[in-house]
Amino acid sequence: MLTNIAEAAKLASFDLLQASTIQKNAALTAIKDHILQSKEIILAANELDMNAGKINGLTESLLDRLLLTSERLDAICADIDTVINLDDPVGAEFDGKQLENGLFLKKRTVPLGVIGVIYEARPNVTIDIASLTLKTGNACILRGGKETLNSNITLVNIIKKALVSVGFNENCVQLIEDPDRALVLELLKMDKYVDMIIPRGGQKLQEVCTQNSTIPVITGGIGICHLFVDTSADQAKALDVIENAKVQRPSVCNALDTLLIHKDVASEFIPKLVAALGKKDVFLKGCTESISIDKRIAPIEIDGYDTEWLSLTLGLKVVDSIQDAIIHIRTHSTAHSDGILTQNIANADLFVMAVNSAAVYVNASTRFSDGSQFGLGAEVAVSTQKLHARGPMGLDALTTYKWIGQGDNLVRS
Repeated sequence: MLTNIAEAAKLASFDLLQASTIQKNAALTAIKDHILQSKEIILAANELDMNAGKINGLTESLLDRLLLTSERLDAICADIDTVINLDDPVGAEFDGKQLENGLFLKKRTVPLGVIGVIYEARPNVTIDIASLTLKTGNACILRGGKETLNSNITLVNIIKKALVSVGFNENCVQLIEDPDRALVLELLKMDKYVDMIIPRGGQKLQEVCTQNSTIPVITGGIGICHLFVDTSADQAKALDVIENAKVQRPSVCNALDTLLIHKDVASEFIPKLVAALGKKDVFLKGCTESISIDKRIAPIEIDGYDTEWLSLTLGLKVVDSIQDAIIHIRTHSTAHSDGILTQNIANADLFVMAVNSAAVYVNASTRFSDGSQFGLGAEVAVSTQKLHARGPMGLDALTTYKWIGQGDNLVRS
C-alpha cells in the first residue's frame, strides 16, 4: 500500500514541475475556498478526535494542539492567502556566468520533489504543509498521529477535491491513513521515491527518524526556550514579554520554558514576576537562590532545565552574569528560540553573537518563531539544524537548484 502511495506521489511531483505560478496559486485558492465551505464537516471530524483524545487521556497541551475551531480555520486560510501572495521561488535563475571554455553556466531554483512529513496532534499542519509544498511544486506524503486521524482524513479529502477542481493531480497531497507505526519505519526507507523527511514531534520521534532513515531528515520542533533578564532590562516591559512568551499558548514549541535572571536584579524582579504570573496560574519552579527570594517558588527537579514544559510551568534560575546565562543556554537549549531582555546594546550584541539558536531575540517574545509571524505564510517545520534550513521553514527551504549549461554545439577539449 505504501509503495503505491509513494509511486503516485513521485509521478505527481513530475506533473508539478510543469505547473506555473498562476496554476499553483489557483490550486491554493481552491483549497482555501473548499475549506471555508466545509467548516462544519471539518469541525465534526475534529470533534470525534477530541472526544477520543479525552477518553484516551491526552494531556491538555496535546488537546489544545489537536483542537480546530472556526476561528482557527479562518486563521489557517489567512495563512494560505499569505502563501498565495508570496513570490514563487521556483524558476529563479542566479549566478549566471560565461566561462572561458564557451559554456554559459547558471543555476535555477527547482522543487525538492517528494517530501514526507511525520507529525502528531496538529491537524493545522496538514494544511500548512499542503499549501507550502504545492506553492514550491513539491508533492507530499503526510503521516499524522492516530489521535488526529479523522481530522486529517477529512482535510486531505477536501484538499484532493480542490486539486481536482482546478485540473491538478490529486496525488500531489497524500495521507497515510493507517495508524500502524510500522509504516513510519517503512516510509523512512523509501529513498527511491521520497527526497526529504521532516518529523514534527517529540524527541522520540526525532530519534526514530534520524536513526532509521535512508532519506535526508530535517529535525526540529523541540523547543526548550529561554529568556534572560539582564540588569538593565525595563522590568515592567520585561514582565509583559515574559507573560506573552509563557502564557499566550503554552502548549507549543516556541513557548518559554526557562527564565534566567541576573543576580543583581533578582531580589527586586522575582517578587514582581511571581505576582504577575500567579494571576495567570503559572506554576514556578526554581533554583535555591530564587526560592530564598520568594517562597512561593517550588524546587525544580534535577532535569527541570532540560524539560520542554508544554504547560503553564516555568523554570527559574538566578545567574551571576550574562556569560553564565549564555553557558546555561548552550548547555540546556535545543537551539530553537532564545532571547535577552536588556537596554544595554553591548550585552544585546554579545548575546546574539554567542547564542547560536535558530532564532535569537532582543526584547521580544519567543512566540514569534512561527512561519506566519515571520511573513512566510506558514511553515513546514522549525528546523534547529545548521544545514540547509534553520528556524521556521518556508518556501525557500523547500527548494534546491540545478546547474544549467548553455553552449553552441559546444564540446570539451
